Parts: sequence; C-alpha cells; structure tokens
Amino acid sequence: MRIFGKVRHRPSASWRQATDRAFTLIGDGRYEDAGALLTQAADLEPWLSESWFNLALLHKFRHDWEQARAAGLRAVALLDREAGAPDWWNVGIAATALQDWPLARRAWQAYGLKVPGEGAPATEPVGMELGSAAVRLSPEGEAEVVWGRRLDPARIEVLSIPLPSSGRRWGEVVLHDGVPHGERVTSAGPSYPVFDEIELWAPSPVPTWVVLLEAAGESDRDALEQLAADAGFAAEDWSSSVRLLCRSCSESRMPSDEGDGEPHLDPHDHSEPGHPGPLGHRTAGDLWVPERECGIAAPSGLVRGLLDSWVADSADTRAWRDLEEVC
Repeated sequence: MRIFGKVRHRPSASWRQATDRAFTLIGDGRYEDAGALLTQAADLEPWLSESWFNLALLHKFRHDWEQARAAGLRAVALLDREAGAPDWWNVGIAATALQDWPLARRAWQAYGLKVPGEGAPATEPVGMELGSAAVRLSPEGEAEVVWGRRLDPARIEVLSIPLPSSGRRWGEVVLHDGVPHGERVTSAGPSYPVFDEIELWAPSPVPTWVVLLEAAGESDRDALEQLAADAGFAAEDWSSSVRLLCRSCSESRMPSDEGDGEPHLDPHDHSEPGHPGPLGHRTAGDLWVPERECGIAAPSGLVRGLLDSWVADSADTRAWRDLEEVC
C-alpha cells in the first residue's frame, strides 16, 4: 500500500527499540524521557500511524490535550482501515477534553458509534444513551469506584457520593479512559465496565457532608435517601455501600449490590464486618446496625432541613448527629 507516495513497511529495529524503551519509561512515570524517544521513533517512521498513535497516547497520559489532538489527527490520517481504530477513540477523548465538539462527533462516528444530532455538528454530543457504568476515581492514588451515567464515550456524570479521600463530589463530570479496568456484575445479570478517571471535566458546586444516623430499620435509611432524591440531591448509606477491595479485586469482574437490594458477603471484600462506614459494609449474619455513617450531597442551606424533616416524620425511630462538611 502506498500512502502519500511512501510504501508501508514493517517498522525498523531502531523504531521498535525506541518505542519499547519509551513505554518502559512511561510505566515508570518518566514522561519527558519517553517523549524524546517517541519523537525519535516518529522521525524514523513518519509514515506509520503507530508512531503518531503512541505520541498521542503519551500526550493523553500527560493531559496535554492540544498535543494529543494534533498527534491523534496525524495517526488517523495514516490509517489503513475505515472504522473501529483505537486511534479515533484517543482523538475523541482529546477533542472532548478540549470541547472540540465537531471533532469529537467525527471521532465517535469514525470509530463506528451512532451520534445523534446530525444537524448540529458544533454542539456537544448528547443523547447517545450509553447507559450506566462505574468509574475509578483517582486511579493512581487512593482509588475509589463509584457509579455514574455515561454522557458520551469519554465522560461520566458521578451519581454516587464519593468518599472525601477521592476529592470528588456527587454530580461532577469526569473524563475517563476508553479501556475498562474491571467489571461490576449485578444479581439481575447485567455487567457494567469500570473505566479509569483521567481528570475532572466539570466540577460540582454541591458539597459533601458526612453524618451519623440512628435509623431503626432499613426503611428509615431508605426514607432519607428518597427525601434527598426528591429534593434533587442525594444521600447514600456509606455503611452499606462501601467496601474495601485490593487493587487486583477492584480491577477484576466483581459482584455488585447495585440494584439488587440484598447485601451479601463475598470473599473479595477486605473490609471489616460489623463496623459502619468506610471500614466495613456488612454485619455478621446481615443484622441491621442502627448507627449508620451516611454521605449527603446537598447545599449548606438545605442539608440540616432535610435531616430535621427526616426525623420529624418518625421521631421514635430516627435521629442524627455530628454533621460535617468533608468535601
């Protein structure tokens, strides 16, 4: 095959050595050194789409979106297939980070996805109906997997209430990578991919609070979560929803209680049963523990009113204390 008058061929040994060494350096976090080698590889083999794909990938790791877009466009210009190439996915991520909506639409379509709104190419691609997914916040730090709604192939709106250690809030939109690391499987059968966060795309103005509840039964806890949802915000019983997993388990195919309503013990749970809050989510024999650590996402002017209204509806079975803004 000839591209721009050049004959495509296998990359040279020098290209392979420079590329292999570059990805070793990337694994060590030495992006500057890796960039020099990948630039050298692109100089050696400028007619290989892989040369520019690798540079685009490096710029994505560095969150240098202008450079990622430029290298990605050079990669797709040299492709020898029409659809489904990961080069287009990387272009889509870079374009989304830059809010370059015409290019983002073109990238997803070239990858083979249907993008609604053909008559408005300059607008944000909405209505792709990609469903729910999980996203791993702070994947290189104290990682936390939360649930969200996919807005498009590169963005998720966070619908869980993240723990304060993540630095993320309910309602934020995060840019995520294209290759899932793990799955969450529900009892109803569907499995959901777990994507790694790349960076925060749109912050949320809604603060996160932690509060200790006295809830006589699950229905009392559920009433607070419903009350918050009816107000347009969220409450989440961290005593039930949080479990500690090692990295290997987190990145594997894991069962999830999402949507099944019946908590269960599993051998991958590394938390401590019987302790409410982030250190445990199960109790011995699945007995209910009235003291619950709860996360609430609501404005400061509303959160106490929500809690007081919740107690007023059943004062004999409900109470709250130690409300604190944590993120």
